[in-house]
Amino acid sequence: MNLVTVSGPPSSGKTSVILKTIKALGERGIKTGVVKFDCLYTDDDKLYARENIPVKKGLSGSLCPDHFFVSNIEEVVQWGRKEGLDLLITESAGLCNRCSPYIKDIKAVCVIDNLSGINTPRKIGPMLKTADIVVITKGDIVSQAEREVFASRVSAVNPEAMVMHINGLTGQGAYEFSTLLYDEEEDLVTVRGKRLRFSMPSAMCSYCLGETVIGEEYQLGNVKKINLGDGND
Repeated sequence: MNLVTVSGPPSSGKTSVILKTIKALGERGIKTGVVKFDCLYTDDDKLYARENIPVKKGLSGSLCPDHFFVSNIEEVVQWGRKEGLDLLITESAGLCNRCSPYIKDIKAVCVIDNLSGINTPRKIGPMLKTADIVVITKGDIVSQAEREVFASRVSAVNPEAMVMHINGLTGQGAYEFSTLLYDEEEDLVTVRGKRLRFSMPSAMCSYCLGETVIGEEYQLGNVKKINLGDGND
């Protein structure tokens, strides 16, 4: 079984891209399943189930979805193997720009959209900077010049990544993308012992643990203060 991790900002088109890609994979006889990681709510699992795609979802609740991912990815891999999948795709909510669910030696994909803002590639962090493939969506809504500028910003942040444009509505580009995801000679048995590409924040502050009262006397643990200075900088 192959494993691919897909992440990206909310509403960037991850699910649409994955659905079109799985259709292309199915035409080649590759059985693909999905596990969706999110925070409070998702009904994307229903979209996958409607297409008869094996799917599970996990909601992290008050926990960062990427931390939740790391805590459960081994069990998810074993589920995929029991399902007899050729390819397992994990879709992570990408709500934290400081975290990343990517694992060393496991293909990592970041989905980002043209409408998110010209400076977004610089803001996302390791979710974009450590990806193998960056998929840019919603290119049909902006001009050719805007697409090229946005793609160049992506490449400036992650010059090693392959940058692709996919239309999540029509599926244009999905077949080409699908050919990059599956290696028939690869057979992942476990991710136990593998390492993340980028460390996640391990220190916690009192607000991470449920504190709601504002004030320095309540700010315990990992606390960072803004430097306002005389010049307000």
